[in-house]
Amino acid sequence: MALKKTLTIAGSDTSGGAGIAADLKTFQEHETYGMTALTTIVTMDPETWSHGVNPIPLDVVDAQIATALSISPDAIKTGMLPSEEVIERSKDAYLNSEAKHFVIDPVMVCKGDDEVLNPGLVDAMVEHLLPHATVVTPNLFEAGQLAGYKTPKTLDAAKKCAEVIHSKGAQHVIIKGGSEIEGEKAVDVYYDGKAFHLLSSDKIDASYNHGAGCTFAAAITANLANGQEPLEAIKNAKAFVTSAIKNGWKMNDHVGVVRHGAANTVEQIEVTEEQI
Repeated sequence: MALKKTLTIAGSDTSGGAGIAADLKTFQEHETYGMTALTTIVTMDPETWSHGVNPIPLDVVDAQIATALSISPDAIKTGMLPSEEVIERSKDAYLNSEAKHFVIDPVMVCKGDDEVLNPGLVDAMVEHLLPHATVVTPNLFEAGQLAGYKTPKTLDAAKKCAEVIHSKGAQHVIIKGGSEIEGEKAVDVYYDGKAFHLLSSDKIDASYNHGAGCTFAAAITANLANGQEPLEAIKNAKAFVTSAIKNGWKMNDHVGVVRHGAANTVEQIEVTEEQI
């Protein structure tokens, strides 16, 4: 039986924990055929782990996208997009493809940094990506940036951001609150324009979460490609990435990474859903 095909347009994390490495590992765990269009190469200083972001020339990005589209992906996701031009090319890739789903992981900073890579990227994402997004997966900081608000700290503030992001065109919005929203559970807020759903799992006392955001978005992409409805795809992706975080490991003195295959090899995590 032929596998569904999933394409990631994203950066390469040289350490292997996030970016296209995380995407391909996650696609494999979900039995989809993963393809890549590389936008950046991210390196780390071994002494400080500060990041170097090295964009790929646009003509090379174009050639990669042309190659991947010739194989007809069923679903496409984005990750780190280093310029407005690459954001536009990602939109065009989806519109020129036969893919039925477009998942936007609105990467704005490298792990450990707190400034947007390029302030113009937010406006470009809103203009070019959100109107075509099947699902957009911002964390709290990214949700505030996309909505034009301060970073939400409460459930009500996250819901307001979700409404605004949906109004900009995204069909389904999942805001990753995790353990940063007060409460006993790690919660994410899902909104489809009609109803809010709260997805909850136990909080995990672990800091080995490098690659979690990429893994979550890639799992949603694979689930959609495999025929799941958006809410089901997101709920199952949360269970998948929660297991990956819980079973993460210390890679070096600077960072710990998620274990991408934990849901299939170690344990399944329960995620509860309630309409709010």
